[in-house]
Amino acid sequence: MSVRRLVVGISGASGVILGVRLLELLRALDIETHLVMSRAAILTIGHELGRPIASVKALASVVHPPSDVGAAIASGSFKTEGMIVAPCSMRTLAAIATGVTDTLLTRAADVVLKERRRLVLLPRETPLHLGHLRNMVAVTEMGAVVMPPVPAFYAGTSSLEAIVDQILGRALDLFGLDCPGVVRWQGGRP
Repeated sequence: MSVRRLVVGISGASGVILGVRLLELLRALDIETHLVMSRAAILTIGHELGRPIASVKALASVVHPPSDVGAAIASGSFKTEGMIVAPCSMRTLAAIATGVTDTLLTRAADVVLKERRRLVLLPRETPLHLGHLRNMVAVTEMGAVVMPPVPAFYAGTSSLEAIVDQILGRALDLFGLDCPGVVRWQGGRP
């Protein structure tokens, strides 16, 4: 595959800044992005970020409606590096864990898993109950990487933007993409 291509899913969980900032970072890295958002994500973007949905869509190379289960990203023959769902709601996590692919977001994740490509999920919920944990185990056993967006306090980040960039930089590491500004642990101090 000559073009580096990544699917970005944004679900309706709190923390949609993760998905929006991810699109900005991938654009700067010249990665072709295929965006699919749940209907709840569109509502959450308006509530949390107060920005027009058109401005988020403009960050992606290609935008797919959540109902378009015939989109390119719904097929394993469409080559991608994989997919990141940021944030990943517990509903989306449960759908992926059980193979319920009733939207393009969950179908695209299912395709990534069946093709043995990288699927990174940034689940946003706390506290977790046993059902959440079991779904995380299930997707991990299927090959996904569950990466809760937990701040790296050693990075000394002092703003929300820096925390978000640090989290997303580590997520992009999982695809071999180097994001400038990521603070890396250099070992303990004496």
